[in-house]
Amino acid sequence: MAGGGGGGGGGVGKVKAGSRPPWVGLAAAVWVQVAAGSAYVFPLYSHAIKEALGYNQKALTMLGVANDVGENVGLVPGVLANRLPPWLILLIGSACALLGFGTLWLAVTKTLVMPYWVPSDLQRLGMSFIGVCDHWKLCIALCIGTNSSAWLGTAALVTNMRNFPLSRGTVAGLIKGYVAVSAAVYTETFNGMLQNSPTNLLLLLALGIPTACVLVMYFVRPCTPSLDEDNAAEHSHFMFTQISSVVLGVYLMVATILGDTLKLSDAITYLLFGIMILLLLAPLAIPIKMTIYPNKPKREKTSTLALSYSTDSLSGPDQENSEPLLGGTSTFVTGANDSDEATDVDLLLAEGEGAVNLKKKRGPRRGDDFTFREALVKADFWLLFIVYFCGVGTGVTVLNNLAQVGMAVGADDTTILLCLFGFCNFVGRILGGSVSEYFVRSRMLPRPFWMMCTQIIMVITFLLFATGLHSLIYVSTTFLGICYGVQFAVMIPTVSELFGLKDFGLMYNFMLLVNPLGAFFFSALLAGYIYDKEAAKQQPGVLEPSTCLGPDCFRLTFYVCAIVCCCGTLVSVVFIARIKPVYQMLYASGSFRHPRSQQLH
Repeated sequence: MAGGGGGGGGGVGKVKAGSRPPWVGLAAAVWVQVAAGSAYVFPLYSHAIKEALGYNQKALTMLGVANDVGENVGLVPGVLANRLPPWLILLIGSACALLGFGTLWLAVTKTLVMPYWVPSDLQRLGMSFIGVCDHWKLCIALCIGTNSSAWLGTAALVTNMRNFPLSRGTVAGLIKGYVAVSAAVYTETFNGMLQNSPTNLLLLLALGIPTACVLVMYFVRPCTPSLDEDNAAEHSHFMFTQISSVVLGVYLMVATILGDTLKLSDAITYLLFGIMILLLLAPLAIPIKMTIYPNKPKREKTSTLALSYSTDSLSGPDQENSEPLLGGTSTFVTGANDSDEATDVDLLLAEGEGAVNLKKKRGPRRGDDFTFREALVKADFWLLFIVYFCGVGTGVTVLNNLAQVGMAVGADDTTILLCLFGFCNFVGRILGGSVSEYFVRSRMLPRPFWMMCTQIIMVITFLLFATGLHSLIYVSTTFLGICYGVQFAVMIPTVSELFGLKDFGLMYNFMLLVNPLGAFFFSALLAGYIYDKEAAKQQPGVLEPSTCLGPDCFRLTFYVCAIVCCCGTLVSVVFIARIKPVYQMLYASGSFRHPRSQQLH
């Protein structure tokens, strides 16, 4: 089977044949994605950095920015996703985790002898020159450590999207869902197995992430894609994986609440941890079942194969001389729709009359494989970016300030709020992937329709937050978490459907720049400024007040976020109208079919 190994030593490696390897790769990707959630646990060890190194709150905030930047800036792994095999991408990410979190561990434990602390007599005037320099060194170390998430996530997502090209929404929801639930996995491990020790957590991040990736990196590899849309076994396998992930999410939420409210014995703690490990291993049951009870080989029906992928789609841009993955002399298998044949006849007649010139190449059209540069000049690419920015940029503002929002309205335990948001974010990612997959197949409904619907709900949710009522804080957090998760799960397959899988890793990581941009504009500039201004009004005699209480602390911020989501809804209406014909073409047969590159643009 022809595979990677493109020119110049690039490519992504040979394609693994068989029906079982993609499911082994998906089970391995679960552990990769859980490891990739390291950026979510910054609150668990940030106070240890502050105490050990003598940082003030402003310096700690800068570390938080470095945490977000490292997690979301993944353009480099996006570029290399088509040039390096997945195992090497995972290895680079492991090295980033070892270097970044290892440096943090050395600094916090004072093993690394460097003057990270700031002299107390200079704290009132700001950090000293030496302190500033060393502070930025630590910011760089944290940025490198959390950037491992971008490398791991790119390898797992891109590989599995290519291995399951007919179930892109479901795969995207699962992969990103496990990232969302990883925060609860780390929290459960931190509270139970690590005895709430931040230094032990940093050591786990430095050594545990590389260990997990090295153990599973062989299995995250390009495989022969499944192109049988009527495969009932595949649908049942995805259903099992989704159910097991939901069970894991519910279990972690309950376990976190129990651990936060009750004093559990060591035996119970170890038991809860063991159950969590078994639930994380649940997707491995699928390839085990396929090994014990193999399906009888059946003759493929050419009419059910909606597309034929070349190694261009699977292995990057340097595969022009490779044979098609599914064989055959034409790009499409026999059994195409009669309308396609009629279109070809019409085009040939038009060419004979001089009306069109089929030899003139005008580049790819929506649905074809785009390069990143080709996608950048398309209006639909930027419309999707704007819609995604309006939804996720405002959502991350609440996420970054959720503890302060809870305290402002009088919530007793903000840990429950964070746990609730994390679980609902996970549910939104699973639902966003599976629901959009169902309706795009059955109704040819463009996936961004669900981004529009959730942003309408987000407008209402922000207005509920703005009331400042304690009784509405949990309801508002629930709705926002679900809507926030749907934005992620829908954006990923939309990018792959409109612009192909050729440079999907780079395009996906470019979209993720929305997170730090939203955090900067809506959280740091807007929410932070208004919060400090209201805190100064409440405590006029304090030089740097740190606490603000009451609905006015975030009311204006929520109003602005509601307006931004209204704008995002209007832009999404235009975006959906533009891409509706594309989805009608891609899913006319009830399953994804690659557009004919020979047709006019």
